[in-house]
Amino acid sequence: MATNEKVRYSDEELKEFRTLIEDKIKKAEIDLELIKGAYANDKNNGTDDTSPTFKAFEEGSDTMSKEANAQLAARQVKFIRDLKNALIRIENKTYGICRVTGKLIAKDRLKLVPHATLSIEAKNMQK
Repeated sequence: MATNEKVRYSDEELKEFRTLIEDKIKKAEIDLELIKGAYANDKNNGTDDTSPTFKAFEEGSDTMSKEANAQLAARQVKFIRDLKNALIRIENKTYGICRVTGKLIAKDRLKLVPHATLSIEAKNMQK
């Protein structure tokens, strides 16, 4: 019995996804630069003459802030890499195909998470 179930997204649909992903990459790269800028920025707010106790707290806070920014930057780099990998899948016309079930990932899911490689069904199987 023949089924009319789509095995891949059309070239037109892939073009739409490419535009969406390219826009997300541009925004993510801008965000990454902002994070790097905040990480590199040495904010000395003129607290050199304040109490040593406060200075110790501030230095601890700076360290925590740098660690948090480093984590944010790493997460952003991974996000950009995943989006670029999605562009490769578009080129290969395999974009939107679940790597577990082999079925198409719902269009709504891909619009929200354009770098997704798992359908909701496959994601739920992981739990």
